[in-house]
Amino acid sequence: MIRFKNRRAAGQQLAAKLSAYQNRAEVVVLGIPRGGVVIAAEIARALRAPLDIFSARKIGAPFNPELAIGAVAGDGAFFLDDALIRELRLAPELVRQARDAQLREIERREKLYRGDRAPLSLQNKIVIVADDGVATGATTQAALHALRQHSPAHLTLAIPVAPRQVMPQLRAACDQVIVLDTPEPFEAVGFFYADFEQVTDQQVIDLLKS
Repeated sequence: MIRFKNRRAAGQQLAAKLSAYQNRAEVVVLGIPRGGVVIAAEIARALRAPLDIFSARKIGAPFNPELAIGAVAGDGAFFLDDALIRELRLAPELVRQARDAQLREIERREKLYRGDRAPLSLQNKIVIVADDGVATGATTQAALHALRQHSPAHLTLAIPVAPRQVMPQLRAACDQVIVLDTPEPFEAVGFFYADFEQVTDQQVIDLLKS
């Protein structure tokens, strides 16, 4: 079931699918930290486009952080799975606390990654946002909905792998989705990589400087 040697290899495959955007001044490539930045760096290098980050994080259930009840983006936009929250009978205050905790972590990371550098302007740009894979789609949808608020001319999502059932929602949230594989049954994203080691903060910093 392994599809990709590592994130760099997956990014290079995605870059080949995006070659029509090469050498276009209006193209900006964004990576969702941390793993998505490795993917985005390969795309940006191949397209000769500027690279930046766009942060989004999963909001986990209070009793099980791995269970996504939504996601939040760096500019405060968020996506909640209202049906799941009702099913779990989660109090609104617990949901707010979980959301705010992820926002604080996003703020910490963005300050660490960018330092004093301002985010790239996305207005009227062709924006390509990349991640290393999609599981529930919550984090990705939060990022896409938030990016829409920046008025890009065109919004493309580039991902190596995602479950087939989340694709309609992802396509509805942007102008174009480039996905290399939608296997069924779908295991965890890391299951499809031979090397899926955790990306460090320092690696993200180095990629943004390169």
